[in-house]
Amino acid sequence: MLSEISEVRAKRKEMHNELLWLVMLLANFLLIIAAFKLFGKWGLIMWIPISVIVANIQVVQTIELFGLVATLGNIVYASSFLVTDILSENYGKEDAKKAVWIGFFSLIAMTLLMNMALYFSPLAGDEFAINTHESLTSIFKLMPRIAVASLAAYLVSQQHDIWAFHFWKKRFPTSGQLWLRNNLSTMISQLLDSVVFTFVAFWGVFEWPVLWEILVTTYVLKWAVAAADTPFVYWSRIIHKKGNFILK
Repeated sequence: MLSEISEVRAKRKEMHNELLWLVMLLANFLLIIAAFKLFGKWGLIMWIPISVIVANIQVVQTIELFGLVATLGNIVYASSFLVTDILSENYGKEDAKKAVWIGFFSLIAMTLLMNMALYFSPLAGDEFAINTHESLTSIFKLMPRIAVASLAAYLVSQQHDIWAFHFWKKRFPTSGQLWLRNNLSTMISQLLDSVVFTFVAFWGVFEWPVLWEILVTTYVLKWAVAAADTPFVYWSRIIHKKGNFILK
């Protein structure tokens, strides 16, 4: 009886993670659209450093999702590909590249500043300050390795994504084929990103079976995000055509 109750609780916990994953997926897409509607092109560019920084904090947490080992951060990081595709489609290659380099700089700055903060000593006798320092240390002490992995994967995958989007745009130029160039560019780019990041960040941290599972799960989840973002690419195109941004 107790084993059956534990099994039911475990299944509910899995479903809880999966439901949260779907909610977070929708939240990311809607926030991107809101940023675009509010600020136009700069709202999209603003999202790139947000996605890179948040993803590199979330990725230190390993969870079970759909019965597999996965890391958080997949959704928000994968959403950066949606943003560069929207920029490429509506504003051109140069603006998309500029957004990528802004994200690159923001990750370096965050890693440097947070690791400098860890060298400060918390106030003696203040339990809250000590606990906070320990929590920050547990999150950001891995950040240099995570950052190197993320920077390498980010540059390789994002540069490929921008190149591939325009490569496929020349071959599938119509508005009805937007979904095709969006998915063809993003899904290969995210495969490159997953391979580079997983091996640089977690080689030697996890045993090979777990490492392989993280790689496969990470790519599958990013692939799902890429497939789900297509309606939002079309939505962004409508917003761009109307051009009535709220905060110009």
